[in-house]
Amino acid sequence: MRVERARYLLAAVETGSLRSAAERCGVSQPALGQQLTLLEEDLDVVLLIRSRHGVRPTAAGQALLDPLHRLVEAEDAVREAAMESSGAYRGRVHIGGVSVTAEIIIAPVVGRLREHHPGLRFTVREGSSTDIEAAVLAGELDFGVITMPTGPAPEGLQRVPLVTAPLGVYLRLDHPLSGRDHVHWRDLATWPLVTMRGGTVMWEILHQHVPSPDVVVQAMSARTVKVMVGQGVGLGILARLDTSADITGLTWIPLRDADPIHLCLTQRQDSQPSRPARIVRQLVRDTARELRTASREDAQEPRDSATRRIQ
Repeated sequence: MRVERARYLLAAVETGSLRSAAERCGVSQPALGQQLTLLEEDLDVVLLIRSRHGVRPTAAGQALLDPLHRLVEAEDAVREAAMESSGAYRGRVHIGGVSVTAEIIIAPVVGRLREHHPGLRFTVREGSSTDIEAAVLAGELDFGVITMPTGPAPEGLQRVPLVTAPLGVYLRLDHPLSGRDHVHWRDLATWPLVTMRGGTVMWEILHQHVPSPDVVVQAMSARTVKVMVGQGVGLGILARLDTSADITGLTWIPLRDADPIHLCLTQRQDSQPSRPARIVRQLVRDTARELRTASREDAQEPRDSATRRIQ
């Protein structure tokens, strides 16, 4: 049995969608579906129930998830040992990111690299999603980890979804809106707002939904947004991601009529990344998977508990 097929099945179960699983794995949906069919033939058992609402595991499929997880982990361990012994953890990797991905994804990855693979060097560039994609397309960066823009990817680039998070507002606990369960875009028209600077995905989304927003601060980072909110400057428009945990006295309220924000990997389609770049890219995906797991656990907490955790 090909371990790759086990990875596809785990992605399909985790996302609940063949399309989302294919995007995550960087393959076409028909190719992924074909490999899952072959996996079912290999094991002589039906693993997934397919419907117009997505996919979910059968009882047999559910029973096989833990063994398949162990199989994938075992292959990863073998590859890790092989790359370590062959000197694959050498060279330099150029990574791009926006402020939020630099904090919650790229920083943990480079921390692991410095601790476990000191021979592998890296360069990190922070900028807007547009700037990072332009640098990846020009060959200045091996790949980027960005907030997914609303438009299609530039020709020659591929975007691979990593993490999805709801969009909402950060505000002080003493703000008049702090007791609400949710807000709508129309509720933001009368309040001073703190958001990411012009040219970013967040700026674009805000101006699509609020015709003339009272933006008092255009920040360069999610942390700056939260600092400004904490000082009472205005409401902060951000996705709910575990950033700047040391900034206290804030709560987060979802925007009921806002689409979620997607963080994604952006990479060139027409070039083969170097071996070190492939290693770092996989570490990025592993870190994103850990974030998705933490997000699911957080979503199951009561709101009061979640608010305390954000503080």
